[in-house]
Amino acid sequence: MEYIIIGLLVCILIVGIIGLIKISKNKNNNLNITEKLGSFETNLTKELGNFKYDFANNLNKDFENLNDRIEKKLVLMNEKVNSRLDENFEKTNKTFTNVLERLTKIDEAQKKIDSLSTEIVSLQSVLTDKKTRGIFGEVNLNYILKSVFGEKNDKIYSLQYKLSNGAIADSIVHAPEPLGSICIDSKFPLENYERMTNKSLSKEERDMATKLFKIDVKKHIEAISSKYIINGETTNQAIMFLPAEAIFAEINAYHPDLLKEAYNKRVWITSPTTLMSTLTTVYMIIKNLERNKYAKIMQLELNKLAIEFGRYKERWDKLTKSIDTVSRDVKDIHNTTEKITKRFDSINKVEFVNNEDQELITN
Repeated sequence: MEYIIIGLLVCILIVGIIGLIKISKNKNNNLNITEKLGSFETNLTKELGNFKYDFANNLNKDFENLNDRIEKKLVLMNEKVNSRLDENFEKTNKTFTNVLERLTKIDEAQKKIDSLSTEIVSLQSVLTDKKTRGIFGEVNLNYILKSVFGEKNDKIYSLQYKLSNGAIADSIVHAPEPLGSICIDSKFPLENYERMTNKSLSKEERDMATKLFKIDVKKHIEAISSKYIINGETTNQAIMFLPAEAIFAEINAYHPDLLKEAYNKRVWITSPTTLMSTLTTVYMIIKNLERNKYAKIMQLELNKLAIEFGRYKERWDKLTKSIDTVSRDVKDIHNTTEKITKRFDSINKVEFVNNEDQELITN
């Protein structure tokens, strides 16, 4: 901006000088003034040329500096933009990777759900057969016994135990008196239970299924009571194990007559949860009985030890008396020894002197 103002002033000055030259020519002034003005004009023209050249160079330098600054700014902006783009791309890539992982997990979970549904359907098809239901109940019973008593603990329980009447119980718990041996048998009345709880059937069909379900349960109670309760061999009660919690809940909630029937027959109906609690209680009773048995043995041994200690005390008292007597004798002997020693000392101090009168001098 300063260069432009200076250029304008120079132009105005040139115009004024040229005007003065014209005025001086018109008036026929002195030739020397004209020559001086001519030389001044020439010098001024050179200076203006130099000024224009310098002005152009300075202007180009300013434009070059400005261009360099602009390029540097653009480079920095480009680097920042690229850095931000890289960061955003990395974050987007991570988010996309996480989404893919989640989708993979969801896909795996869906596959597991599908396989589980298939297994449930296959399990339902297996449980439609009475024999396989029986095996299913025995396997669950075996698992519960192992969980409570440990694996192959023959001292406490046995599987497929044959009684004296020829009946084979699914398991028997060998508890000491007063509990006695308790038989456990697995029963799974599933068919009529499913029919009576199926809401798609009519009320008449469900009522008929309920009657048949009660008949099935009563038959199981009667069979367990007659086969697995033997006087002198087992305790006067037995356990019926239902592998399904839903059937157990159904009986306890809506069929008190079945519970009364089981109570009269001394058969206790259990589910997986209640059987585990019952067996845990039995196990604690067995442990307490064993502990009491060993406590009695320890008490007998302590009594025997007390008798022996009494004998030891008597003998020690006798020995103490003997030691006291010997101690007194030793003390008397010591006193006598002291007296004899003093006598010997007195005798040793006696001296005989040879003089005219043969006098005895005692020091």
